[in-house]
Amino acid sequence: MTLERKRRYLSTLFSVLAVLAAAMVINLFMESKQINRTIKVGFIYVGDSSDAYTNNFLKAQMAVENEYGAQTELIAKYNVSDDGVEEVLKELVEEKCDMIFATSYGYGEKTKEYASKYPDIEFCQATCSNANEAPVLDNYHTYMGAIYQGRYIAGVAGGMKLKELIDQNIITPEQAKIGYIGAYPYAEVISGYTAFFLGVRSVVPEAVMTVRYTNSWGSYKLEKEYAEKMIEDGCVLISQHSDTAGPAVACEETDRTQVVYYISYNDSMQDVAPTTYLTGAKINWTPYMLGAVKAVLEDKDIEDCVEGNVNGNDIGAGFENDWVKILPINELSVAEGTKERIDELIEGFKKGEITVFKGDYIGVNPYNSDTIDLRDGYNENEKSSAPIFSYVLKDVITVEY
Repeated sequence: MTLERKRRYLSTLFSVLAVLAAAMVINLFMESKQINRTIKVGFIYVGDSSDAYTNNFLKAQMAVENEYGAQTELIAKYNVSDDGVEEVLKELVEEKCDMIFATSYGYGEKTKEYASKYPDIEFCQATCSNANEAPVLDNYHTYMGAIYQGRYIAGVAGGMKLKELIDQNIITPEQAKIGYIGAYPYAEVISGYTAFFLGVRSVVPEAVMTVRYTNSWGSYKLEKEYAEKMIEDGCVLISQHSDTAGPAVACEETDRTQVVYYISYNDSMQDVAPTTYLTGAKINWTPYMLGAVKAVLEDKDIEDCVEGNVNGNDIGAGFENDWVKILPINELSVAEGTKERIDELIEGFKKGEITVFKGDYIGVNPYNSDTIDLRDGYNENEKSSAPIFSYVLKDVITVEY
């Protein structure tokens, strides 16, 4: 190699090394900046720790604090009504939050409106399906667990108990009547009670169900009153998509000569209903919140940092990513083999082997009378983390107003 070629070679080598060194310095600087960065995170809750729905979010908030405590300042606002959310959003913006978690379906419209006004803040809205609706905003995200999976399994547990009562000649198959307390006639509620009912029917095909709406997420008085009326009408299994312990108390206070059992939502009610509670299901919000906070800390896209089914700015998941959980079973009350069956079904969902919304049923949309034939099956959460199924199964589910 000539002297001139050696000089050119060394010059090129030194240039490459200089570029690599500069890149390493920049990378180390950026990593140091991310590690030392502190963000302010806001949480808006429709209730407080006294209701099971909000308490599940609070557990996720605590996980964020435990994981990123030194890098986050958390601000929580409690008992915020849908009508009052705008004022709270304004407060959190003025407090210079870097991201805001809104946790009630009714917040969705205002939260997206604020996202359009403040593009430098990340807004994460639970249970809504409007992230991918025009206008699509880079800083507005929706998320929810595939709770229909948990509802179905809880229904199977309830069906196994009904089957046990039938086998013991305590009730007849024709007496396998279910009562269900719903908050509002939203798709989320309808999808949930349909999945629950189909779980029961997979064990007891004669079962029928009555649904009644309270038009409130948190009316203890109405929820308890409606559950009591359903029990008087002969319901032997009660469940709910509402936020208070009213139905659980109604079941536990029933004259013990009358058979009735209870399936909860969001939290175990075994302490409230120790002899009637069987099990229940809930969404685990922790995987999403941890991933979303990590994304903002590292200046990355939220959907790139959360494991789940991504559809634009919307993300959801089920048992496969630990977004859904079955609540502890009451060994004193459940039918024999319930735990083993629950474990089998969870594995089935993880492997994608179970189709819930399928069978010889016709569903009727309560808003426009459109129908759906479930013999071909229906894939819930296929294009949205929020439930979309909103059909009432004809002849087997009765909605009372």
